[in-house]
Amino acid sequence: MNEIDLDGRVQKADIDRWLASRLVVDPEVRAQLIALYAFEAELSAIPTRVSQPLLAEMRFTWWRDQLVDLFAGRPRKGHPVLEALGPVVARAELRKDAFDDLVEAHIGRVRREPHDLDALFVGPMQAAVRILAGSGHDDAVVDAARVRGLVLTGKRDEATALRPTANRALRTLPTAAFPAVAVASLRDPDAPEALKRLRLIAASVRGRI
Repeated sequence: MNEIDLDGRVQKADIDRWLASRLVVDPEVRAQLIALYAFEAELSAIPTRVSQPLLAEMRFTWWRDQLVDLFAGRPRKGHPVLEALGPVVARAELRKDAFDDLVEAHIGRVRREPHDLDALFVGPMQAAVRILAGSGHDDAVVDAARVRGLVLTGKRDEATALRPTANRALRTLPTAAFPAVAVASLRDPDAPEALKRLRLIAASVRGRI
């Protein structure tokens, strides 16, 4: 599987963030962002590929074990997602604990535990911002990521109430980082793709969600 395949996989699995990634002008940086999203797509797909929760947990455990080598600079050879993500981890100084928390949150979903919004949405958005704009901006995107999580978990009123706070924090975010955050401007997961594109562009231009 090559870079184009990863891009296509993310397009099918997460159209919102794939559309937002089109706002990244540099193709190399965009490919790094896609590598992160492809990793998340692999995790999200696990419950749909197995019939038993125990089998899902086993697969998540495999991914958790792979993170040890990934962050030690030894991504598994022959696995396109891990190979693509390996260089990104080092260059962007991504945090292993955020990846560990993400895997654990997915295991919690299999066990029907409440969604861990910070693990599922905040950590990944912070990682995406690091890829686009370097470290030092983690705090600025916390509430924006929570807005996104609230929308996707059906809590749209709570998302609307949190948006003003999120936008105040985003004032310090570099323009280059906004494609990682713009998805938080999408208020309806089922909106037409054309409308989503317009919202994403408008959010990036204004620097607001």
